[in-house]
Amino acid sequence: MKALTDWLAAPEPDRFPYAGVVAAYREGGKHFVSDPLLALLDRARAEMTAAPAPAGAAQEAAREVLDRFLDTALDKYDGRYDYPTYTALSLLAPPAGAAPEEIRRHRDRLVVHLLGDLARFELAAVAGETALLPQLRPSPLLVGKRHRLALRVAAPALARLGLPGPVPGEEPEKAARRLWETSDASMTGRERLVLELSMLPVHVTHDEYLFIRVLQAFEATFTLLAAELRAAIESLDAGHGPAAADRLRRAATALTESAPLFSLLATMQAEAFRVFREFTEGASAIQSRSYKLVESLCRTPDAERLHSHAYRSVPEVREQVLAGQRTLDDAYADALSGPPGGRGRVLPAAAAMEEFASALRRWRQTHYRLAVRMLGNRSGTGYTEGTPYLGEVRKIPVFDSVHRSQEAQATSAA
Repeated sequence: MKALTDWLAAPEPDRFPYAGVVAAYREGGKHFVSDPLLALLDRARAEMTAAPAPAGAAQEAAREVLDRFLDTALDKYDGRYDYPTYTALSLLAPPAGAAPEEIRRHRDRLVVHLLGDLARFELAAVAGETALLPQLRPSPLLVGKRHRLALRVAAPALARLGLPGPVPGEEPEKAARRLWETSDASMTGRERLVLELSMLPVHVTHDEYLFIRVLQAFEATFTLLAAELRAAIESLDAGHGPAAADRLRRAATALTESAPLFSLLATMQAEAFRVFREFTEGASAIQSRSYKLVESLCRTPDAERLHSHAYRSVPEVREQVLAGQRTLDDAYADALSGPPGGRGRVLPAAAAMEEFASALRRWRQTHYRLAVRMLGNRSGTGYTEGTPYLGEVRKIPVFDSVHRSQEAQATSAA
């Protein structure tokens, strides 16, 4: 409180007392932050809103981080708490306008940093070296399983980044420690800061740390998928089927690599989940913009789904669809209905579309099975429909155009 009051006397973004504020939030959880502290943070936000534009790139970057942190920290205070603010997605987002290749590298770095940080926290908790989130600590045996699964997800990203990966036969604790050390050594100052600021649990239950980091890793992957799908659409529209296929296969690979995150999430203790989810009302993965963007870039959602709570929870994505957002279905169908000479150039994308669709269907099925295990018939996080909703999502077609073209070819051959 004193550090924040002192800062308000000379509010400069790069001097903001992040460490004290984050510590105060974590002491009892975001849901229980004191009103006086929230009022001071609201004043800090007002100061930044009224301040002139920063001079210089460094000050502009510092201001951007502070603005995004305050947006995340004050969500419950403002009455607009939701999934994007719970998971601090604005802090972890790739640079605006980044190309798919840049987003791919950003995603790999972020996944390594998130899982490395999770390993650091679990190691410190088992060793009794941290008082953070002390409630319902897991057993060392369960933590070892978490280490193995986190390393499995991180391994492909580490390899692409040219960083040391897991050593066969290495003890989980030693491997996890090396993952954190590798991750920490690879970070820029900004990456280290936003990693710290992006962990504001609502409660003091140990497993919420795991829950948040896994959700953030999934979001990084779906952000990449959306970029690859957009690039695939552009390639199909230009008649470059092999290039579109390459984009789709990259997307399928990223999605498949992320699958062990479900196994990692499944190590979350049911009692721990029951405790902290009581304070997550209003935040649900149904509000994931990146997931809906991926779904709606594959094919235009049916009218019933587009007008459902699922899409009304992501109004900006829904508006893009209503405005006529182009999809892979559109691009592929248009290419097939064009001049005969152009069809051969886009046909290579068909197999890759099927490959991506298969990966996404497996992802949905695994998500559903995990939800049934954790929730049963209870409502989902944020008091949404939970497992019945996910059960229906599994049935949504990923693409229509490939299936229709295959049927037409079969009819023609007959």
